[in-house]
Order: sequence, then structure tokens, then C-alpha cells
Amino acid sequence: MTNYTLTTELAQPYDAAVAAVKAALAEQGFGILTEIDLKATLKAKLDVDVVPQVILGACRPALAHEALAAEPSIAAVLPCNVVVRSVDDDTTVVEAFNPDAMMGLADNAALHTVAADAKQRLTAALASLEAPGVA
Repeated sequence: MTNYTLTTELAQPYDAAVAAVKAALAEQGFGILTEIDLKATLKAKLDVDVVPQVILGACRPALAHEALAAEPSIAAVLPCNVVVRSVDDDTTVVEAFNPDAMMGLADNAALHTVAADAKQRLTAALASLEAPGVA
């Protein structure tokens, strides 16, 4: 079974990590379509406290178009979700939905190509966050 997330841990505070993740995704051609502040939402809806975390709905339009052309129902799992979650004051975890997991949903050769491209770009974005000098 394929892991359903691509994960990295950053030695930086949450707010700095969110900014860095957005920049890294932009470098790989992803825009942010949605941003869900889970801490604020769960506090407002359930009056519960959770650690700061955000779900970023990342989309690279060319890949989304290719995926939809290959498998129209794949829209149900778009955009690519990327979660940034605080662990403590100086540590943040970043998890992106692994496009390989999509392949369990649809056996389509054209979709494999799109998923491979998306995975390469998401992996590169996460790897760039670990590089020295990235703030």
C-alpha cells in the first residue's frame, strides 16, 4: 500500500512554515485555491482547541486539466491538499496528499503520467523547504 501523504518536518515556527510552503508550492507552479484554518474553524464550530494547522488546496492548472481530461471524476479529489501543522513553537509538519494514492481510485494510464508529474513537483516543493537557507 502506498503512503497517502508526502511528509516533511521543519525546524521553524508555524507562521514562517506556512509562508515557506506557499512560496515553495508557487515555485513548482501551484496556486492556492483554498485555505482552511482548522484551528479557527473547529473553535468556531465546536468550541474545541487544536494546534494551529491549515489545509491549503494547491492546484497546478495544467495538471488539473490533464487529470480531468483523462478521468473526469478525479475532480472529486482535486485540488492537491497540503496540510501545515504546528508541532510545537519551533517545529512544523507539512503533509501533501500523495498523487500515487490517486492511482488506487482510477486505473488510467494517462492519469499515471499526471500523478507522476504532480508527485515530482510536490516532492520538490517539500524538499526545498528542508534546504539550508530556506526561511
